[in-house]
Amino acid sequence: MYEVDDPRSRLGATATATPVKAEGFAAAEYVRFSELPATQHLPLADTWLARGQNFVLAWSRVKAGACLARDNQIDEYMVVLPEAGAGAEFEAGDEHVVVPGYSLAIVPPGRSHIRMLQQGMLLRVFSTRNADLAGAAENAAAYREAHPHIPDFKAWPAPPDGFRIRHYSLDIAPQPGRFGRIFRCTTLMINMLPLETGPRDVTKLSPHFHDDFEQGSLAIEGAFRHHIRWPWIANSSFWRDDDHELCPAPSLAVIPPPAIHTSAATEPHRNQLIDIFSPPRIDFSKMNGWVLNADEYPLPGD
Repeated sequence: MYEVDDPRSRLGATATATPVKAEGFAAAEYVRFSELPATQHLPLADTWLARGQNFVLAWSRVKAGACLARDNQIDEYMVVLPEAGAGAEFEAGDEHVVVPGYSLAIVPPGRSHIRMLQQGMLLRVFSTRNADLAGAAENAAAYREAHPHIPDFKAWPAPPDGFRIRHYSLDIAPQPGRFGRIFRCTTLMINMLPLETGPRDVTKLSPHFHDDFEQGSLAIEGAFRHHIRWPWIANSSFWRDDDHELCPAPSLAVIPPPAIHTSAATEPHRNQLIDIFSPPRIDFSKMNGWVLNADEYPLPGD
C-alpha cells in the first residue's frame, strides 16, 4: 500500500515467528498534552506522561537549569533534544557527558541525571518495565489488561561494549532509499521523521498495517490527522468504526495492530512527527543503512 518511491515498499513481512492468538482489537490511544494538566511538576520542568503497551513517553517543557533524574532505572532509555542549543548535561555511573541540542541520547540503566542547559522541549522514552512511570501515565487505565496481538516484551541484546551514555546528532541529511533517521537500543527504536512544510498530499498517503506491534506517533510541531481502520472479522461484535483523529502538537497517538493506518500533516507551515517502537522493529533493522547506530547494537540471535 506504499507508493513505489516510498522506501518502505521494500520491507518484508513483519510478523514474528510465533503468531499471537487473539480475538478482537484494541482501540487506538490519543493523548493531547495541551488539553491536560501536567502529570509531574518539578522546579523548572512540567512533564506529561503517556504510554503504549511497552513504552512510556515523557514529554517535558523545561527551562535552563531543570534537573530530571532516574534513581532505579531498570533498563536503557532514550532522550531527544529536538531543538538546537546548548543541550544538557548527562550523568550516569561515572560518566559525565554534555549533549548538544538537536541530538538523540541513550542513557544506561541505574541512576542517571539530566540537567538542562537550554529551555524548550525534552522527550524521554522508557520501557513499561519501569512501573512508576507506566502507572502514572495519563492513559494508564487503557492498559490494565494487555492489548491483543502484541507478544510479551523482550529486550534486545546488550551492546558488546557495555552500557554507557551514547549520543548522536540529528543533523543528518536525507539519503535516497533510507526512511527517516532511525536509532535503536535494547528496549526502543525511534524514527525522527522529516519535517513536513505544509499539509500532506492526500493523493499520496501510505496506508499500511503491522501484524504484531504498536506504533507510537508523537507530534511535536503542527498537527496530524491519524486515519485508522480495523479489519472486519467473522464476529461483528469486534468491529470498530474508522478513526480520522486530528491531533495537534504536542500529542501522542498509539496505533494498535493490525489496524490499517496512515497519518497526514495538516498545518500550512511546520509539521514534525516522531515514531516510537518497543522493542525495536526487526524489519527496519534488517534494512541496510536504515538504523544509524546499528553497529553498536546486535540483532537478536547475532
